Amino acid sequence: MLEALGIDFKTVIFSMVNFLILVGVLGKFIYKPFLNMLENRKNLIREKFDRADAVNAQADAKMADYEQRIANAEEEGRAILKDAKERAEAMAEGIIAEARAEANDMIVKAQKAIELERASAVEELRGEIAGLALMAAEQIVGREIQNVGHDAIVDQVIKDARSAEWQN
Repeated sequence: MLEALGIDFKTVIFSMVNFLILVGVLGKFIYKPFLNMLENRKNLIREKFDRADAVNAQADAKMADYEQRIANAEEEGRAILKDAKERAEAMAEGIIAEARAEANDMIVKAQKAIELERASAVEELRGEIAGLALMAAEQIVGREIQNVGHDAIVDQVIKDARSAEWQN
């Protein structure tokens, strides 16, 4: 049957043997290295994906750390502002208390100064009244009043003037 087609049996067997040898040689020298190359490429890609996952995990950890630091910094900033506000309020209260104390000291000093001025004015008036009283008495009596007892008379006149109508 093969001969009717013009194919020789020996040629077919020889072609088949050649084909099998060719498949064996290709399998040994090309197919196995090709499979090894594919396996190496697959391992390389898997390794790169693993490294990328590790880098992503590391980046996520750093991002979480930075977010925590930012949250801590914001909290720290709020605490610093609160502390500064409290210190400012304490300073303001201290300044106000100091100003009140100074004002009270000034009032006390002013009252003392007024008392001193009043005492000085009373003393001055006492002297003037004494002089006027002496002049009036000299003119009325026509003689000069002796200095003995002079202070007692002046004090009595001032006392009477205070208790009567001269008092403010």
